[in-house]
Amino acid sequence: MRILHTSDWHTGLTLKGQSRLDEQIAVFAQMVAIAREEKPDLVIVSGDLFDTAAPSAAAQKTFTRALSALRNTGADVVAIAGNHDSGAVLEAWRGWAEAAGISLRGALGKASDHVIAGTTAGGQRWKVAALPFISQRYALRAAELFALTAAEADQSYADHLRRLVAQLAQSFDDGEVNIITAHLTVVGGTLGAGEREVHTVGDYVVPAQIFPPQASYVALGHLHKAQKIVGPCPIHYAGAPIAVDFGEEHHQPSVTIVDVTSTTPARVRTVPLTKALPLVTVKGTLKELEQTEVPPEAWVRVVVAEAPRSGLRAAVTELFPRALQIQIDPVLQAGHATASPPRRAGRHPQELFDSYLTEQGHNDQAVSKLFADLYDDTQTVAAEEK
Repeated sequence: MRILHTSDWHTGLTLKGQSRLDEQIAVFAQMVAIAREEKPDLVIVSGDLFDTAAPSAAAQKTFTRALSALRNTGADVVAIAGNHDSGAVLEAWRGWAEAAGISLRGALGKASDHVIAGTTAGGQRWKVAALPFISQRYALRAAELFALTAAEADQSYADHLRRLVAQLAQSFDDGEVNIITAHLTVVGGTLGAGEREVHTVGDYVVPAQIFPPQASYVALGHLHKAQKIVGPCPIHYAGAPIAVDFGEEHHQPSVTIVDVTSTTPARVRTVPLTKALPLVTVKGTLKELEQTEVPPEAWVRVVVAEAPRSGLRAAVTELFPRALQIQIDPVLQAGHATASPPRRAGRHPQELFDSYLTEQGHNDQAVSKLFADLYDDTQTVAAEEK
């Protein structure tokens, strides 16, 4: 059978206030064209279907049309929620999805509800263990729903995920192509520089060994860079189909194509996605920037190596009309005598808060931990409580 693996769509994404929806529509159209050419039996979308838990009507329309178009190529479609999605909302769409022949899993349920089975036109049976994103605070609830013992429930996040995956893998059969799709961070993965770090570091990282050797392919989402993970079975991140911010400007978005049978190992390759507009960062003095060329369609970040002055922004904007971000680089400011403030751009909120505590002479680990818990709550959709 053939699988088209994609992930981290972030439908409805904006960058510095600029909507990227038109780009995403073009990328999804290219993805559908690839599906028509490659003729996959199964399409897997491994989470972060939207960029926010409350997507706009336009984003929802774009998403449902993209899923329907992929289904209309003749492929079965399986999609799961990521940490940016509202699992409860996606569960509310399951009636529509099932009517359209799409398997959508948003929130945690019984183990049996997360196992999806099918057969290709050529007669190859397949099974997908579909595990949507589970936050640390809901790992215990997951243990309860999957009927784990009290001793098994009193474990770390990684231990919970290991046991949940093991429960799902119990349904695997040697005569089938056994697939796992999940939205999480695995040890050895390279961050794409655009992910929200709260769910990619520390307690949220799990070892590749949680996946069983009998898995034919593990389709992961969460890290935005397409990559292979070394483990007991074939494990791959499909990466995001569009660079979500300037930290990902050097990535080549793609979809992952997998050919596999129940008796032969997975053969994995990528097909580039080229319809998104490029993101480009340029640096230098105003004179140097005047000599810098960028693609006319690119979104631009400009780092100016000069001290702030009246009219500087206007001059930069005239050079780069599509500049979404203009900032002064204090490191490159020649002769700038004023002490540069600590860099904030690109730093994780936890790091900024800890720096603030240190500056205030109140480096209290308990307060730092409380901030981490509160920040986790604000970044995690809590709708599962319902």
